Amino acid sequence: MGKALGIIPARWGSTRFPGKPLYPIADKPLLRYVWERCQHAKKLDALIVATDDMRVAKAAFDWGAEVAATSPKHRSGTDRVAEVARHAKNFEFVINIQGDEPLIDPRLIDNLVETLQSDRKIDIVTAAHRFQNPAEAESPHQNKVVLDRNNCALYFSRSVIPYPAKPSGFRYLRHQGIYGFRRDALLQFVKWKPSPLEQAESLEQLRALENGVKVHVLVTRHGSPGVDTPADAKALEQRLARAPQRFLSR
Repeated sequence: MGKALGIIPARWGSTRFPGKPLYPIADKPLLRYVWERCQHAKKLDALIVATDDMRVAKAAFDWGAEVAATSPKHRSGTDRVAEVARHAKNFEFVINIQGDEPLIDPRLIDNLVETLQSDRKIDIVTAAHRFQNPAEAESPHQNKVVLDRNNCALYFSRSVIPYPAKPSGFRYLRHQGIYGFRRDALLQFVKWKPSPLEQAESLEQLRALENGVKVHVLVTRHGSPGVDTPADAKALEQRLARAPQRFLSR
């Protein structure tokens, strides 16, 4: 079977949260939590932190991570991942792991790799889970996805989809921003120009759908919270303080 490379894109200059990768949570940088969780994935043959900032690079190198320096001109984490993957010709599969999800489940990473390995028709795979609180689906900061009968994405949106024309008890799916690519599919993806729907929603995964590429979605029981703001980081720190082993032992 082809080898799998995990890449964690990390940039310093987040508009909403500058310096986020090294923000301390319980005296440990946010990015390090992500990296340590990924170390428990059994299906990754290598793991690289991809960054354009020497502060992030030095910190990650000091705790033992393999680091790749990337261009500061990238518009997205996917572009940053693709730069590294372009030189990683020995890997057939690339897993794009968000650097701001410190509770990412290593088993989900393994499932993404296994899905790509088991079905050659799948070029891109991602994940989603049902909102525990349906009211959260109304937030434009929470990305939603609807699926066909084969668990392929029909559409991604910041809006509530499908629109609730009448009460039905429909359980909305929250898209979790982790992606598994066949390397060739990733390199093709970043060659395409941003598409109209992608620009309208500010969701780059719509570029794949607009270019006729199916995106397979693994529906999981639970997701992992992202850290988008300092307030999110404080909430996570409190959560870890209440039950550290529950979240960090996987």
